[in-house]
Amino acid sequence: MSVELPAPGRMEDRVVVITGASSGIGRAAARELALLGATIAVVGRNPERTRAVAAEVSGTAYLVDYADLQSVRDLAERLLADLPRIHVLANNAGAIGPRATTRDGFDQTFQQNHLSPFLLTNLLLPRLVDTARDAPPGSVRIIQTSSAGNLFGRVRIDDLDNRHVGPWLGGFTAYGTSKLENILFTRELARRHQGDGISAYAFHPGYVASGFGGDGPVSSLMKRAAVSPEEGAAPLVRLASTARVPAPSGNYFDRLTAPGRTRRQANDAGLAAALWAESERRSGLAG
Repeated sequence: MSVELPAPGRMEDRVVVITGASSGIGRAAARELALLGATIAVVGRNPERTRAVAAEVSGTAYLVDYADLQSVRDLAERLLADLPRIHVLANNAGAIGPRATTRDGFDQTFQQNHLSPFLLTNLLLPRLVDTARDAPPGSVRIIQTSSAGNLFGRVRIDDLDNRHVGPWLGGFTAYGTSKLENILFTRELARRHQGDGISAYAFHPGYVASGFGGDGPVSSLMKRAAVSPEEGAAPLVRLASTARVPAPSGNYFDRLTAPGRTRRQANDAGLAAALWAESERRSGLAG
């Protein structure tokens, strides 16, 4: 049985951290949530665009480079220093591109789309848990921007750096795997935090008419069926603001409807736990 997300709700006195908020659906979501009354922490990589969005929504700009785990740690430190409460963490930043290795030694797509959001989430979790103690159950939420591209992904714990994924296809192969990792991360988050008032969801925004994905042949073809950034942001806005999400924590929404279609691996609890453990090790959280 499928369910649909209700209309957005008011967000006065609620703090929302949005990554990837300097453009696309992150910027559109920041605008909408600010209009609903939320206080927005605008996180982005580009200084000019990030500060411009922050000024527009009367929020605060935070800069980060997801290809550098130390930059993520620095971001978490600044957010924790500035924000006594965090009600919603929207892990919206994502990237697609050529094969590359980060300064931390990991595949760029894996690190930017999964490992860095994993690290940021875990560093902010104590603040989210504290916030949930005085908030209505389930109203403190962690939201992952995933994709229908998860259907083309395949997670291998022994190949998280995508060395053996086959044809790169402009990065879409690794991108699909990272979007599957987002769903596995969401489900393991839901399992681990089912008793402390935090809920976790992932969603597919649709293919958004923005600069994401560049101008390759696959991207150009998909843009013909693209939705606007405002339409793509609608699931994020509703997941962040509605008083009650009509689906259990851990669900994946295809735009406004759950459950969305996922690759079979998304339901593998053992794989989700193994991905969490390996992500802890690689991000330096383990030990």
